[in-house]
Order: sequence, then structure tokens, then C-alpha cells
Amino acid sequence: MQKLQLYISGTRVDLFKDESVSITQTIQNVRDIAKIFTEFTQSFTVPASKTNNILFRHYYNFDIAVNSFDARNKVSANIELNNIPFKKGFIRLEGVEMKKNKPYAYKITFFGETVNLKDLLEDDELSALDTLNSNNLDYTATNVRSNLVGNVDTIITPLITHTKQLYYDTGTHVAQDGNLYYQGGGGTNLHGVLWSDLKFAIRLYDIIQAIQTKYSITFSTDFFNSSNPTFYNLYMWLHRKKGDVEPAQQVPMQFTQVSGFNAYNTPSPETSTSNGAIVIPSSLVTSPAQILGFSLDLTPTTNDAYDIQIYRNGSLYYQKTNVQGAETLTDADFTLTAGSFTISIGSTSVVTFNSTNIVWEINGQLGGEVIGGWTDIWRSTFTTVTSTTFEFIITEQIPKMKIIDFLSALFKMFNLTAFVDDTGTIVVRTLDSYYSASSVVWDINKYVNIDKGTVDIALPYKEVEFKFQGLGTFLAKQFEQLENTGWGTLSYSLDNAKYDAPSESYTVEIPFEHLQYQRLVNATGGADTDIQWGWSVDDNKESYYGSPVIFYAIKITSGTAISFMSSTSANQSESDYIIPSNSRALASGTSTENINFQLETNEYTGGTTFTGTLFENYYKTYISAVFNNRRRLTKVKAQLPLKIIYNLKLNDKISLNNNTYKINSLTTNLITGESSIELLNEV
Repeated sequence: MQKLQLYISGTRVDLFKDESVSITQTIQNVRDIAKIFTEFTQSFTVPASKTNNILFRHYYNFDIAVNSFDARNKVSANIELNNIPFKKGFIRLEGVEMKKNKPYAYKITFFGETVNLKDLLEDDELSALDTLNSNNLDYTATNVRSNLVGNVDTIITPLITHTKQLYYDTGTHVAQDGNLYYQGGGGTNLHGVLWSDLKFAIRLYDIIQAIQTKYSITFSTDFFNSSNPTFYNLYMWLHRKKGDVEPAQQVPMQFTQVSGFNAYNTPSPETSTSNGAIVIPSSLVTSPAQILGFSLDLTPTTNDAYDIQIYRNGSLYYQKTNVQGAETLTDADFTLTAGSFTISIGSTSVVTFNSTNIVWEINGQLGGEVIGGWTDIWRSTFTTVTSTTFEFIITEQIPKMKIIDFLSALFKMFNLTAFVDDTGTIVVRTLDSYYSASSVVWDINKYVNIDKGTVDIALPYKEVEFKFQGLGTFLAKQFEQLENTGWGTLSYSLDNAKYDAPSESYTVEIPFEHLQYQRLVNATGGADTDIQWGWSVDDNKESYYGSPVIFYAIKITSGTAISFMSSTSANQSESDYIIPSNSRALASGTSTENINFQLETNEYTGGTTFTGTLFENYYKTYISAVFNNRRRLTKVKAQLPLKIIYNLKLNDKISLNNNTYKINSLTTNLITGESSIELLNEV
């Protein structure tokens, strides 16, 4: 029997003497291979003792309004076994058992630390990552060109068009069409890719960095690092809406985000500023803390008309149009909720604000006490707020996607696994590297209950389908119609055999758009060019939105010259440019890695030597073993000693009856030490 101690927010919890507390651990379950963040316990109860009543603030008494326990959120907790730290995590209060109108027990559930990532990120979208706005730039022909022909950096312009079709033909010249063959002289020779047919893209690594900054978390550098080109060379196309970046207007109105707010008075610790955003945490809007009111004063130095837009987490929250002169907005206009708020000013002409002419003051109370007067004041340091140039604000152009969905998509693509180490770092590794990181083998023969056990079929499904959610662009749809399968999609069963037991299929679906790219050939003569491009239109050749697009960026240097149009009346020749690709390199001799699941004909080479698919590199070892006819799922019960319970890692091996096993799942009664173990034999 172990002695169990549970601490919630540093307070030791009273426990029932006979309560069973079990914890289930699994890093990758053969029944649900795409599921991540799975460590948890079954619910258990603790007595409604004096200590626990204080800890849970008499939750059963709903008349207590001030300082009541908030069961909507998990609270930090840790478990000790025989006074030795065992697990850190979080407790969620599920409810209170009553007997004779008196509290008897609190029902709680313990969760591992990794699970809390979902709670931390909540439903926030990528647009909430305000630190990305340090990369904002004007959307001009000059900036589009410089990021197309320049170095592969944080922000690039890939050769992906949102509407116009590109081609290459040295023999035909039609003004204003998408022929990339360069000829000077204007007139019928003026064709090529118009700068406004292109959009910027941002490196995925910088999105990961922004997530860490905003939520004060740290990912390990095992996979998310600048020395790992498999990940570091990936980009997301900044494609928030189909078609043009700028909205179609009779008279163009250009918006500029106020560049930043600085605290004028000493700010309350409950508020902060970040890259032009005022950050309102949930602690300031959840009872008993609350915002009592605010005043946003805007005083331009000119009398030109302008529009005000307030964004929350990168999405438009409030706007007021055709404002002239000084304007004051208050809580009668909109409500401040938790989130990152930014201000954009729009006008058809230049509107100027001096550095102290935009002031946002917030008044609130915390814990029932008024935070004296207007305590938090920010003032803009931006002088000329609006010009006639459209500003490309990253958080307003990044695709609509939840941050947790973005992370989950990467985890599914590369079969990543995560756990929290002793320093609080979220360790992210590929599953294969996670298993190979441990050489420890635990011999549990003398602890196993030999009276009962089972050996089951390990195959929980007849096949696994790996695919991308977004296959709606023209070339991808055309591929599907011709090949009767999705572009980059793989349906896997060992040796392509057909199994009828069991009957279900399992799908791993990645919520990204998977474009098929096209290497251009000269329509006159058929010679290959160095140009590869992407076309974001549907099968009717109309502008298309779809899911977020990710791709590898590859710089072409001294390649086939293309015609870049800086306006409808001017073009120039460019032999350096950035192309999109599904493979990390253009030659399989350099790298065979690509982001297809199925081995496909490479768009650039026309060959099938890019064998480093997502399945081959990240899933094959695990999945092929699952389908192996020799694989079994063995279930045993064991009375494990504390030294094993405390030190066992899920990537350790188990030795039983002269066989070696991986751990599929482990459920341990923390009081008795009895464990139910699911094991997968090595094949």
C-alpha cells in the first residue's frame, strides 16, 4: 500500500481512506493513433472536510458570490506517493455529493500537464498572436517584389496566385495575361504576374515562437527548431479571403494599425501591452474582478474624415465610420472582454495623430476593491496613423484557424508526441525518436498476476487513411478526377492486403489545404522552365479560399527569367524568385522529404524518387507493426512496486515471459499499486 498525498494550489487535500484513485497514462494508443494529450485519471471523491470545504470555498452553497470557487477552470495540483513527487497536473471540480442536505464529498478529476494546453489556448485563433504584427509591412509592388526575389526569410512572397492563371510561352504575347515570358517594350509585350496577384507567407517556426511568447509556454527544440529544415522550411500562405488582398472599393480606404501603446501611468499587473495590442486577461473580466468602464479618446491634428476599427484577437470587433475630428468611445459603444485589442484607423487621405492624441484609459475593480480612478493609461507613439497605402497586418491576413487546431495538425502530420518534463517544458518529438530515446527495460515477471490475462488481436481497424482536409483547388481536384484518389492521400494496410476483421477504417485528416503545384514548360517547343507555381482557384477556375495552405519555400537563383509587373503599365525581368513546393528540395539527391502521405509523381522532376513521404518517415514504423500478423495486444494485471511506478516512462520497454513489449496504456491504482497494463509485443 502506498501513501497518497494530493495537493491543490499548494494545499494538501484530505482523502478518504478507502477511496480508489487510478491514473491512466498513454502516449500513443493503438486504438486512436491521432489522439494527443491523453494523460488523465478517472474521477474520484475527497471528503467534505473542513480543509476541503475551505479549499473548494463551500462550492455546494451557491449563495456565496464573492470569492467562490470557479469550477469552470482547472486548478494546479500535484500528487505525491510516500512523500515523493509523482505527477504534476491540474484538478477539475466535477460536483459535490450531498447527504441529508449536507456536503459529503467533492468529485474531482486529475489531468496531466499536457492536457492543460487545450485550456490555455482555449478557442483562440492564429489571429490572436499579436507578436506576429512585428512583421507588418505595406502591401506595395516594391514589398511584394523584394520578398519574391529576396532571401527566404520570415516573410516571403511565394509564386502562388489567388486568381490569375500563369503560363510560359515564348511565341505568344497577349497584353495583361499571365504569360511569364519576359519581353520589354510595353504594348502587347506587357504581360506577366501582376504584383497584386500575389500574397505574402510567413514561416511556421515564427508562428510557434509567437505561441510560446503569448501563452508563456516553452516547446522543446527537438522538432520545433531552426536547425530542422523539415519543419523550419515550411510556410503558411497569408490568405484570409479568396481573391485580392485589398477589398474592392470605389474609393480605396486604407487602414493602418496603431503601432503601439505605452503605459503612461504605472499599469495594474492585470493588464499589459504587446506589439500594438492592449491585452485584457480573463482575470480582469471574471467576477469578482471586473472592468467598470473605459474611455478611448482620438484627437487628429487634421479634420479629414476617418474610420475606426477595433480588433479583438485579430478579428473585427467594433467599427465606426465617417468620423470627423475628435472622437471618444466608451463602454456604451462596445464591451471589453478578455483578449488582445488593437486599433486601426482608415481614411481615403492622410490623417495625422500626434503621439499623445490617442489615449485609452481603463477603470476597474479587483476583488471588490476599486482600483483607484483611471489607473491604466496607454498613449500611442505613432505619429502619422493613416496614409494612402494599404498595410498588410499579419493578424488580419493570417488564415482563420484555432491555435490548438494548428498545433494538432502539425502533430498529426509528423506523428509528434508531447509530454511535460520536470522543468515545465513541453517536449515535442516524433514518435519514433521518442521511443528510441529510452533503452530501459523493466522486468515485471514477478509482479504479474498469472491467474488472469488476455492476448487480443492488435488490429483495431482494417485500414488507415491519411489525407488532407483541403483538396479543393483546381489541380488537386483534377488529379482526384483522373486518378480516383485524393492528391497526397494514402490508404494503408500491410502489403495492400484486404482485411475483413475488423470492418472499420481509421482516418488521420490534416486540416490544411494541400495544393498540387505545376512546373511550367514553354508552350512553344515544350522545354522545361525553372518555374513552379501554385494556383488557388476552384475547379471552375474562380478564386478559392479553402483551408490554410502550407508549403516548402525554395529559392530559384539565376533561373528562367519571369516577367514581374509592378503595375499594369510596367514590368521587369526577374531570374531570382521563390517558388512553392511539396518537397523540401527540387532534387531527390538533396532530400527526398515531402509533405505527401502517398508517394506521388513529383511536380518539379516528374519522377517518383521523393520517397520520404510523411507516412514513410513518421508513421510506417509504428503502423506497419500494428498491421503485422504477429502483433498482439496483451493485457495483464501487476502489483507494481513504487520504484517502478515512480520511474517508469511510457517509452520504456517491458520484459515479460522472455518477450519485450511497448506500453500501449498503463492504468495504476495509486493506493494499492495494482496496475492494468496493455502491451504491444515487438515484431
